Amino acid sequence: MEFDYVIVGGGSAGSTLAARLSEDPARTVCLLEAGGDGRHILIRAPIATAAMLPGRPKISNWAYETVPQPGLGGRRGYQPRGKALGGSSAINAMLYIRGHRSDYDGWANQGCEGWAWNDVLPYFRRAEGNQRGASDLHGMDGPLQVGEQRSPRPVARAFLESCAENQIRLTDDFNGPEQEGAGLYQVTQFWTGQKAGERCSAAAAYLHPVMNRPNLTVLTGAQATRIVFEGLRATGVQFRRGRRRETVSAKREVILSGGAFNSPHLLLLSGVGPALELARHSIPIRHEVPDVGRNLQDHLDFVVSWTSKDRDMLGLSLRGSYDLLRHIVQWRRDGTGMVASPGAEGGAFIKSDPSLDKPDLQLHFVSGIVDDHARKLHLGHGFSCHVCVLRPHSRGEVGLLDSNPLSPPRIDPQYLSDERDADLLLKGARIMRRILGSPALSKYRAKEIYLEGDPDDAELMRHIRARADTIYHPVGTCRMGTDDGAVVDPQLRVRGMEGLRVVDASVMPTLIGGNTNAPTIMIAEKAADMIRAS
Repeated sequence: MEFDYVIVGGGSAGSTLAARLSEDPARTVCLLEAGGDGRHILIRAPIATAAMLPGRPKISNWAYETVPQPGLGGRRGYQPRGKALGGSSAINAMLYIRGHRSDYDGWANQGCEGWAWNDVLPYFRRAEGNQRGASDLHGMDGPLQVGEQRSPRPVARAFLESCAENQIRLTDDFNGPEQEGAGLYQVTQFWTGQKAGERCSAAAAYLHPVMNRPNLTVLTGAQATRIVFEGLRATGVQFRRGRRRETVSAKREVILSGGAFNSPHLLLLSGVGPALELARHSIPIRHEVPDVGRNLQDHLDFVVSWTSKDRDMLGLSLRGSYDLLRHIVQWRRDGTGMVASPGAEGGAFIKSDPSLDKPDLQLHFVSGIVDDHARKLHLGHGFSCHVCVLRPHSRGEVGLLDSNPLSPPRIDPQYLSDERDADLLLKGARIMRRILGSPALSKYRAKEIYLEGDPDDAELMRHIRARADTIYHPVGTCRMGTDDGAVVDPQLRVRGMEGLRVVDASVMPTLIGGNTNAPTIMIAEKAADMIRAS
């Protein structure tokens, strides 16, 4: 099989890119995805992410683990990643957040010309089909439907009242002129037509509607094992489909869109990366790129949960089971109710110090008890709130466990290796607990899980190190730039090689201040223009 473009990974970036590149009928595109087609009911029903997220069993989820983390008391962290068309947009909480405009200006200031806020805004707008209509900041004609939450729980609105009681202003648009404030998240959810209330993953938005294009071939259940080269030019990809080993050829480009873990992993397996890492696993060096897999950044998340006597929220009980059945019927009827909920309904971007020029902490408020990525269940009902440091200083890496292409990558985020992150997360935890203890939430509070009273800094830090984990925003492992350490240039081409690009969250030089799905789709939209112009 031979195509103009071969894209590895059908996630948020890969689905977007395959759809955009195949708009030109003169170009042929092949998309390889290790998972399924991303259409099953657990993906379409927003709240069903709770069934996929734990990875027990692995439903549309790679369910990776980190190596032991000294900063987390030697624990292994959990790293769920989407394994289906749509990638992690098929299993995430659907929150539509772009980050702070200064994040992108920072990329440009680091040498990534063409990636400043004013450069990327048109691509955010092009992707977006916002329920609120078009404006200077928003688009309404894009494939990605972005809408209001259809049935937020009363407890989520009480959370906003609690934020106001703590002098945190309310906002109706985290992607508006100012990011700071508390509000309900907009979500990537269908708000029109027969699919109203269903998840709008990147695959559902971009790829599923165009699967019948004659110049587009989508192969699911196809796990890439190695990039094929002629000299320093990428010419194809080897992959496994069941027990069969196959190869697909690329006349123009091979494009990696496997995400912050799988893209560097495939480069390393193919002999592109740090010489020492490759030698350690007896992989012949094709091209030494020392920083492949380095610069890993992620949002470390700490959760505080409360039980509640209120039942109008997610919970495990006889009444909760009855209510869920009722909500399933409601969702199937009109796309509303608890099944349409992203779980994380409310949130806030806040400053740990009023003198800061932008928020440095983010809160996610969940109308249910979340413990260990829904892998630890609690009887009854309750609510949770998450806090993360938006721009961590800690840097980790992705490498190889061994030379077997079917082995998972070695993931070492090095959480809290920089004490500045620990100090800020501690401060964020205190702010969050103060908000949750405010009068507006009093009728919903019964008992705080794990914590009691007002622990001192040492005790609270022990809890953070014992329970904090990812909130699913890994980036940076194929960093974009113009310096000697950059893996790809601002055109997203792997430096020193031909016919090879990386288009996904791994190219971000620094982690943006917010959720990463919308920025990843933006990167793919912009990359499509770059590739077509080359």
